[in-house]
Amino acid sequence: MENIRVYSHSACLSKENGEGHPERKERLQSIMDSIQSLDTINIDFKEAPLAKYKDVNRVHPQSYLDEIFEMIPDEGLVGVEKEPYADTLLCQNSKEAILRACGAGIGASIDLMSGNFKRLFCAIRPPGHHAETTRVNGFCFINNAAVAARYLQSQFDINRVAIIDFDVHHGNGTQEIFYNDESVLYGSIHQHPLFPGTGMESEKGVGNIFNAPIDSGTSSEDFLRIFNEKILKNVDKFKPEVILISAGFDAHKRDPLAAINLDSEDYFLLTQAIVEIADRHSSGRVISFLEGGYDLLALSESIEAHFKGLSL
Repeated sequence: MENIRVYSHSACLSKENGEGHPERKERLQSIMDSIQSLDTINIDFKEAPLAKYKDVNRVHPQSYLDEIFEMIPDEGLVGVEKEPYADTLLCQNSKEAILRACGAGIGASIDLMSGNFKRLFCAIRPPGHHAETTRVNGFCFINNAAVAARYLQSQFDINRVAIIDFDVHHGNGTQEIFYNDESVLYGSIHQHPLFPGTGMESEKGVGNIFNAPIDSGTSSEDFLRIFNEKILKNVDKFKPEVILISAGFDAHKRDPLAAINLDSEDYFLLTQAIVEIADRHSSGRVISFLEGGYDLLALSESIEAHFKGLSL
């Protein structure tokens, strides 16, 4: 059984989005409570460092970061996007939360390559997979997984990184960032049509993008079959040296923002299948990043199932 290191930070709890917003601090509190209750898995906790601008700039230009941080209000909330998606918000505590969330992936990358841990989880918010190179989107400011991928490639002898995204929403940001980069495979299974509207199978990049759009109401059985056939088989052929997971838990049947019918225990099966590929090609190396998931009970149960899969 593998030990798991968890990166998080109290600053990620201080990011406010206002009353009734689905991306709220209780999500992270629920997840941390569940992780701390897992007494059958050896879990190590570490504070996420602040991401350095030079590391973020491998994905996002400094002018983009400056524009975001200059908008941070002294009090209250400021919407960053234009209508109709004016629900990506900044509060006075946003800067540290954003940089800690990104720094978690950098810290995890260093630990992964030092050989101390093969499985790491970034318990963070704000999430990242909707953030494009120069565009805030879908509650996301910095693409945390993309920055980690670039960090691994630039600082270590890593050539091929796979990013597997099972959030119910397509990671348009991750796809846009790596669309013409054959060194990074991006595979996403997601409900369609649904926000953000991207992620058709015809979107293939340079042969490195694999999308599996699924219908509203898709069952667990069909989800797992499609995930294996359209995502995991291609990851297996790619033979990644590291696997990153954009781990959203909003394909759960209880989630209020989508309509897919996964049960909590299905996240064990998803994770187990990913870990098997990591053991085959990636020296077992996996970093998982919290993305979406908006029902607290579903989050709590699903994260336990995810960790049981990661610990294999």
